[in-house]
Amino acid sequence: MQQAVFAAGCFWGVQYYLNQIPGVTNTIVGYTGGHTEDPTYEEVCTHTTGHAEAVHVEFDPGVINYENLCRHFFRMHNPTQLNYQGPDYGDSYRTAIFYVTDEQKSIAEAARDAAQADWDDPIVTEITKAGPFYNAEDYHQKFAEKTGRGMCHVPYQPLAEGK
Repeated sequence: MQQAVFAAGCFWGVQYYLNQIPGVTNTIVGYTGGHTEDPTYEEVCTHTTGHAEAVHVEFDPGVINYENLCRHFFRMHNPTQLNYQGPDYGDSYRTAIFYVTDEQKSIAEAARDAAQADWDDPIVTEITKAGPFYNAEDYHQKFAEKTGRGMCHVPYQPLAEGK
């Protein structure tokens, strides 16, 4: 298995969409990209920790590769919006790819550049080295599946089969 970390606004919908992708074997919502150790949801919501709501993904590269995960990522939110998605505002809702390897960085940059053709405004997704990832509280895990709520993103447009 390989790992990936994506932030695309509220992590509930991002986790839901990622879990629909064949080859994704596990997802955990949490916080990353900030300067506070082991933050709580309440702390992240103050926008003083620097963390983004993010999803840690485990995937089977024999079923889906990192490039295609990045392509899905750019279709499940509006990557041209700086620090907000849907009704959620603040740096914790930023669009970001936290790469695990230098190869992932190159792939993420190429995917961003290719995705730009789908958007009139410039993509503002930050691409930065992954740091510590702190799991969110249990009630956040698979929130959309448990409650039927939490889909505050642009309508997801899955990639065509085999893409």
